[in-house]
Amino acid sequence: MTPHRRGSTPPRHQRYRERPSRLDGAVLWTVDVPPGPPQPARSVLPDGCMDLIWTAGRLVVAGPDTRAFEVDPHDRGPCAAIRLPPGTAPVLLGVPAYELRDRRVELAALWSRTAVGALTESVARSGDPAAALEDFALRRTAETGPPDPLTVAVADRLRRGGSVAATAAEVGLGARQLHRRSLAAFGYGPKTLARVLRLQRALSLVRAGLPYAEAACAAGCADQAHLAREMRDLAGTTLGAYFDAGAPARGT
Repeated sequence: MTPHRRGSTPPRHQRYRERPSRLDGAVLWTVDVPPGPPQPARSVLPDGCMDLIWTAGRLVVAGPDTRAFEVDPHDRGPCAAIRLPPGTAPVLLGVPAYELRDRRVELAALWSRTAVGALTESVARSGDPAAALEDFALRRTAETGPPDPLTVAVADRLRRGGSVAATAAEVGLGARQLHRRSLAAFGYGPKTLARVLRLQRALSLVRAGLPYAEAACAAGCADQAHLAREMRDLAGTTLGAYFDAGAPARGT
């Protein structure tokens, strides 16, 4: 089962819900899939996040994407998850983000059988699997400590539209240091994270009602043509096709 993430377009009969998490910057989400024939394949757009998902009795980690991830219509079912903001999951899981880039990996492949078994049993017993994953993330944070404040600052500056050069200067890192730390925290370099976050800003602005050209400029693109190129490169589609297919609400 490959789950829904922010930026994807769920089939209209699916019920996608999300709510804020007590873990700073995280989001809890669920997808209910009523019985019926498989729906057409859909794409999950890059968002800079990583997710821990409960699906079909398994725990799956969705790594950071650098391109649209195609979800097989036969590989889908109900799921619950916690979406972790950039830089958070590697600390909680003890795995550098670059090892999970563009991958969907079962937690059992990363952790011991004992640890995964205990967490699986806890989530399975819960009446709210997403909340159980949140509890796990909060406990792990208490054990491991929060993400590196420096990489948190990098993600925040890039999310707000700061350039990579200005961000490196603000946090006091050279280009090579910033790239190395970004690989471990985000799964890719700061330029890629900046592009992904800029695209998500633009899509959010379009959802809010701005015309494509205005959304492109407000998000930090040079013009609408620049946004269109980024959409093709990162999402594998066009703005028109994406929104005509029924783009999800903001944050999904």
